[in-house]
Amino acid sequence: MASFTGKTLFVTGASRGIGLAIARRAARDGANIAIVAKTSDPNPKLEGTIHTAAKEIEDAGGKALAIACDIRHEEEVQRAVDETVAAFGGIDICVNNASAIALTPIEQTDIKRFDLMFAVNTRGTFLVSQTCLPHLRKAKNPHILMLSPPLDMKPQWFSGHVAYSIAKYGMSLCVLGLADELKKDDIAVNALWPRTAIATAAVRNILGGDKMMHMSRSPEIVADAAHLVFQQPATSFSGNFLIDDTFLHSVGGITDFEKYRVDPSLPLAPDFFVPADSRPPPGVTIARVSELG
Repeated sequence: MASFTGKTLFVTGASRGIGLAIARRAARDGANIAIVAKTSDPNPKLEGTIHTAAKEIEDAGGKALAIACDIRHEEEVQRAVDETVAAFGGIDICVNNASAIALTPIEQTDIKRFDLMFAVNTRGTFLVSQTCLPHLRKAKNPHILMLSPPLDMKPQWFSGHVAYSIAKYGMSLCVLGLADELKKDDIAVNALWPRTAIATAAVRNILGGDKMMHMSRSPEIVADAAHLVFQQPATSFSGNFLIDDTFLHSVGGITDFEKYRVDPSLPLAPDFFVPADSRPPPGVTIARVSELG
């Protein structure tokens, strides 16, 4: 396994869930982590803060910098980047994980919520990538990673939650364009998306409660896939829209995915946005819609 000692990750939404798992995985290999998130004080509805995340990073073997930041605001993002560079000397990897979600049909979508999703998902991803760019140009093997889906333009991925889908696809459109635009700088830009539901606060609070949590995989599967992405050569591995288990199987040689299941006795719930022609690795079975209850 490649050493990440001396490498710095700038991770948005890193106080919990997938962002924290990606940060923790890199910390195990000695990375510096800028934990960039809004939650600085405990929230009874959400586990974790930037400070609890920092402790987990340090406990895992990395160095942590907890930064309270709302990526909707340009001055806060610039301050977060400046603080990261002052603390660690640069930025090698930018992870755009922060996201806002509301799975509501058009008449139930408040315009303030619409604006929030666009400001965090699409605009926030663009802004964070743009602000990190001068430092990524100086890095060895620099990567930008979006936690966003493949661009599969099927009505089923939009109907019933148009605002969220467009905002999330906006992150993926950033991948499509920036991968080509930044090719001359040898900066890799890729997207990573889970095949199944992931056991996070969003799944518990929005998608289906405890039952859906038990039909999910742990965030560690996405973290392991992201870690593998960061080890790929930035000069050639760019512009990819990756599904976590397929990438871990085809590139990482992983054949046993049972360790990622929250409850092996229940079928795995599929995630949104996974194209029909994306087949899971051998031995992996995903629940049918009728099994989700």
